[in-house]
Amino acid sequence: SYVLPHEIDHAANLRPLAEQGCDRVLAIGSVGSLRPELAVGSLLCPDDFVALGAGPSVFADARAHSAPGFDQRWRAEVIAAWRASGQAPRDGGVYWQTRGPRFETPAEIQLIAPHADVVGMTIASECVVAAELGLEYAALCVVDNLANGLADGELSVVEMEADRIINASRLRDGLAAVLPRLGAVGR
Repeated sequence: SYVLPHEIDHAANLRPLAEQGCDRVLAIGSVGSLRPELAVGSLLCPDDFVALGAGPSVFADARAHSAPGFDQRWRAEVIAAWRASGQAPRDGGVYWQTRGPRFETPAEIQLIAPHADVVGMTIASECVVAAELGLEYAALCVVDNLANGLADGELSVVEMEADRIINASRLRDGLAAVLPRLGAVGR
């Protein structure tokens, strides 16, 4: 069943991976671009995030205090595998997490655009929980729309969904080439 982005239980999703011996996660996220040059269909592997107000934790004690972030070594492996496949996502950028499930207003986009490259609703919270569970975490963000107010005309959910379907097909092709390389990485 569908779960709204702000209601996803990241610990419930990630804990079974850790319990089964998984040591790393490559997350795939649909995002809005905050930069006109980061066009629909672009891929970005962020190296930092902003998640004001988002505070998920698997801990209810002092262990919840942490310095979160993407695992830089794992990120580098992901970027190298994509480059070796002949494709290369943008290496680095800031992901801004909003609460969702609604899109941001043009005024909100004007506020956050000077500080980030893409906007989404889940990656930062999931990254925090993954690290707490001992999972290395990197994300590949797929630009499915220009953020509200950047494109000519109003943001259309129907148009974004159509672009998302096209991008998902291209992403599957890319992952088919990249995942064997990542699976071959020795630990």
